[in-house]
Amino acid sequence: METNHAMSNQTHVSYFILTGYFNVSQLRYLIFVFLGFFAILLCNIVLIVLICLNRNLHEPMFIFLCSLFFNELYGSAAIFPVLLIQVLQDVHVVSTLVCLLQIFVLYSYGGIEFAMLAVMSYDRYLAICHPLQYGSRMTPNKIAFLTALSWCYPLMMNLFITYGLTAPLTLCGNIIHKVYCDNYWVVRLSCFDTRLNNVFGLTHMFSVILGLVLLIIYTYIRILRVCFNGSRQTRQKALSTCTPHLLSLINFSFGAFFEIVQSRFNMGSLSNPLRIFLSLYWLSVQPLANPLLYGLRMTKVRLILRMLLFGK
Repeated sequence: METNHAMSNQTHVSYFILTGYFNVSQLRYLIFVFLGFFAILLCNIVLIVLICLNRNLHEPMFIFLCSLFFNELYGSAAIFPVLLIQVLQDVHVVSTLVCLLQIFVLYSYGGIEFAMLAVMSYDRYLAICHPLQYGSRMTPNKIAFLTALSWCYPLMMNLFITYGLTAPLTLCGNIIHKVYCDNYWVVRLSCFDTRLNNVFGLTHMFSVILGLVLLIIYTYIRILRVCFNGSRQTRQKALSTCTPHLLSLINFSFGAFFEIVQSRFNMGSLSNPLRIFLSLYWLSVQPLANPLLYGLRMTKVRLILRMLLFGK
């Protein structure tokens, strides 16, 4: 099979070849990916079950956390099973159908993650800055609306981008220099001008991310103002509930930034293992870091986990 060729004529592409993999012991690679996937599944499922079954955790903040943990499972399901299959193969081929599905899930995962982090910052803003009105403002209907909006908008928008803009493209190549499918790389393989796709994608991405980031910055400015002017107890409450959220936001933003930079700029000076690590960082570290951050840092979750594990 000829894998590295330029197609001068238009052709129907039915598969893509991933060249981002480097030579390493298959068994060691397989065990590493499997253990990572298992740890993500275990940590997120344990906390989801804990929140669902324990009535003390049926509060807006923990409901949003449950949605966030579901999203970690959603995103991980799009990357780790494919990685497990690919490391067992000598030629890393993925069908167009699977490639487009992976693009849709991964991009919608990123959108849902940012949206849920923004919703959680708004929730913390109401709880700390308006504690007396918190119950009347954060009603069950509002919780359901914010959660549904955080999921539905990224899903619908990425459904349009993936299957409305990317899927119809006529491609003149099938080589993607990554370990998973990426919308930007697929669009680059188009035989025709794709400026419309690029402009729409960048405009949508930066407008949504900028809007969410501005909302998060605004809420934390207000929270910090209350903390500096409030009592020591208020500062401790804000610190205990906001620290995991801030760490999660910074970690995910860091990973997403490197993924965007790596996709659009020449990173040939970096070693292949480092490029792979950076491209997988936002998909592998965040799903594991979130349950650990919230499980270990939040007092209520930590106490209930301790009671379940040690009976104290």
